[in-house]
Amino acid sequence: MEPKLDDLLEVLKKNYDKPDLDFIRKVYDFAAAAHRGQKRLTGSDYIVHPTATAIKLAEMRLDLPIVAAGLLHDVPEDTPRTLEDVREHFGDDIASMVEGVTKLEKVRYRGLERYAENLRKMFVAMASDIRVVFIKFCDRLHNMETLYIIPERKRERIAKEVLEIYAPVAHRLGMGEIRGQLEDFAFRYVYPKEYQWVKGLVEKKTTEKEEYLNDIISKAQKTVLKSGIQTASVHGRLKHLFSLYKKLLRFERDINKVHDLIAVRVIVNDVADCYAALGILHQLWRPLAGRIKDYIAQPKPNGYQSLHTTVFADNGQIVEFQIRTPQMHERAEYGIASHWQYKEADKKTKQIAWVEELAKIQKELSATPDFMTRLDEMKLDMFQGRIFVFTPRGDVIDLPDGSTPVDFAYAIHSDIGNKCVGARLNDQISNLDQELKSGDMCEIVLDKRRKGPNPDWLKFVKTSHARDHIRTQTKRSVKNWLSTVVRSEKETKKRK
Repeated sequence: MEPKLDDLLEVLKKNYDKPDLDFIRKVYDFAAAAHRGQKRLTGSDYIVHPTATAIKLAEMRLDLPIVAAGLLHDVPEDTPRTLEDVREHFGDDIASMVEGVTKLEKVRYRGLERYAENLRKMFVAMASDIRVVFIKFCDRLHNMETLYIIPERKRERIAKEVLEIYAPVAHRLGMGEIRGQLEDFAFRYVYPKEYQWVKGLVEKKTTEKEEYLNDIISKAQKTVLKSGIQTASVHGRLKHLFSLYKKLLRFERDINKVHDLIAVRVIVNDVADCYAALGILHQLWRPLAGRIKDYIAQPKPNGYQSLHTTVFADNGQIVEFQIRTPQMHERAEYGIASHWQYKEADKKTKQIAWVEELAKIQKELSATPDFMTRLDEMKLDMFQGRIFVFTPRGDVIDLPDGSTPVDFAYAIHSDIGNKCVGARLNDQISNLDQELKSGDMCEIVLDKRRKGPNPDWLKFVKTSHARDHIRTQTKRSVKNWLSTVVRSEKETKKRK
């Protein structure tokens, strides 16, 4: 059934606290009037597409201005209405997001061999307002639903673009559910035979597992509740098909070796309850050795947090559990987008909330200063402002704001960083501590005889990647020097 305004309003009423429905109606009427008379290839009215995009944004519970921008995202590009019309009616913020989506539509690259990698990096680099990416993901998700209608060659190209560009960016932003949906849509068209094979395996296996899994979920929920821990939810989660396909390739295509085909998610109130629930499950069933993973104390680089454990459940069945708080669940599903959810907070606060909240949790849980330093460095690299800098060959290297030629060198390869002695910036000799800007062309000058980096570079490099290599090489150089001194002393004593 085609999505309508009433469907969008229902999602808003369900997911939001007192949403401004009159505002959304006004935006919808503007978009519908602009697209009047336009049809999609399916034959449906064009307004169906922006409405579906807005519904997906509302299902993520994103701010109303983002939902509004989703309704308007094709107006300047595909209708007589201009960006200035959008700005006049709905303000600078919404117009800015719509403009960002329009710019992403126009990105094109030459040189097919580097097309996917360059476009993926430019995608992130151009999206200085990350909300634009959320809209683009939802736009692409709905377009993928009707991909069957377009010619085969174009269909395959679009699906490959999703698999090679959009899905990796979603993963980088911690948007697990969006990434999974994008990959599964693309999987069907890029690898149709493999898709049907995996789909068949899953249908057969889930039928086998369904009965005993329901018993395990019920038993887990009752036992956890009996211990005094309140659970928001205990439910099964089927692994996304493309993710399963990649795992099957690692396990000789044997689905019996995949223990998280259906994982059981246990959602509890707070971090302490996560660890308590883990203990209770281990009293109930014996855990598999080496299969307990603490992503709360040590999150994945994209911010993912949960406790994972795999147990021998009833009748020897192997089941994976994922234990997390509601906040961790939101982040696992929607990543950085969870901090633009509908709540009273200004834009700047939301932009840094993800990093600050995660750092706070880690401070409470981890007593290792070095680990905390590394975590902060990785988060800053990933979520602060980005710049894109060109190599002489035309490759694009994306870096955080304030990066230097040394950061650039290490981003290309550790050997280039270690042997770096100078840089040429836009054909001019440059200092190694010079800050780079988007659009710069940087060439690294090398000395192959150089033993390693200068420890003084730690004073100005910006990326954790560069710092790690400089520290490692510096420690190695000191150890080598000490070994040489000790060896020399021993030889001197022997001669005496």
